[in-house]
Amino acid sequence: MSKRVHNFNAGPAALPLSVLLSVQSELVDYQGHGLSVMEMSHRSLAFEGIIDAARATLTRLYGIPDTHEVLFLQGGASLQFAMVPMNLPDGGNGAFLNTGTWTNRALAEAGRVGDAHEIWSSKDAGFNHVPQPDVPLVAPDAARYLHYCSNNTIFGTQYHHRPVAKTADGRALPLVCDMSSDFLSRPINVSAYDLIFAGAQKNAGPSGVCVVIVKKTISRDFQGDPRTPIILRYQTHAEKGSMYNTPNTFGIYVLGEVATWVERKGGLAAIEAINAKKARMLYDAIDAHPLARGHATPESRSQMNVTFRLQDAAQEKALLSIASDAGVIGLKGHRSVGGLRASLYNAVSVESVATLVGLLNAFRG
Repeated sequence: MSKRVHNFNAGPAALPLSVLLSVQSELVDYQGHGLSVMEMSHRSLAFEGIIDAARATLTRLYGIPDTHEVLFLQGGASLQFAMVPMNLPDGGNGAFLNTGTWTNRALAEAGRVGDAHEIWSSKDAGFNHVPQPDVPLVAPDAARYLHYCSNNTIFGTQYHHRPVAKTADGRALPLVCDMSSDFLSRPINVSAYDLIFAGAQKNAGPSGVCVVIVKKTISRDFQGDPRTPIILRYQTHAEKGSMYNTPNTFGIYVLGEVATWVERKGGLAAIEAINAKKARMLYDAIDAHPLARGHATPESRSQMNVTFRLQDAAQEKALLSIASDAGVIGLKGHRSVGGLRASLYNAVSVESVATLVGLLNAFRG
């Protein structure tokens, strides 16, 4: 096998090497069935075993209660921006915490279906922080849920608490969370959420699969506009076991293997500890560097996506060139904001982060 690069891409992103090797070994002949998962009928007993196992592993990892269920959908998180309000009464009437690109897009989609209320934003500060627990979040009385994005890949911010928004009359709003870029990276209390969705390609698998963990009161009882297309209803997919139409069979297979890898590593708490170590290594190097400055405020820093800048674009270009020569890729910031970004997803090793830290420490422009 040729030497692998140190992959800091934001998504599609690094996958565990052991998972890739396992998938490679089964690519042509999956467990003696004589065909690849890519060739397998989604109605076959073999694939039913794959999707059931993936669902069961996620349920164990998160301790998902019987009140919720796991769906494997397509269309990424972007489709969920529309599906969420389409499946709730009155177009959802969502309250939104705007921390950047992805909540902006969710706001726009929700506003096409019903009322969408931006109740907090860090836009004026360049989206460099999330609201802390001491910040009161007040929503209109008509609001039915609170939507937030737990981790922002572009600006490198992350919630390290579960936000609470209340209406003026003191009613706490049910939670809807886009966890695309920190799914499978830390423990959460699923029962505290009405709906969680996550595009797999950031941290949990290949592109093309979106995991939805949803309360059965939503997925088993359609409450939206009756004109909503059948395929855009959670109820449709729940009743058909995520196989109303042909699912992304290969993506679900790999996602299940990644979830099993997390379980074997000790579970979500163990993975979180490793992720914290990696992030601390890189943030310490940035904070100590005379040319570097981090984008996110310290209390809002993401453990998944570390965003930073050097003094000018020429220095950033030079560092990117040096990194590329050293087999370190994926450090260029998102095209909408520029700068630099290192994504430290589960499969990015401590050794890869140490290599990046070494390059940064040696760089002086």
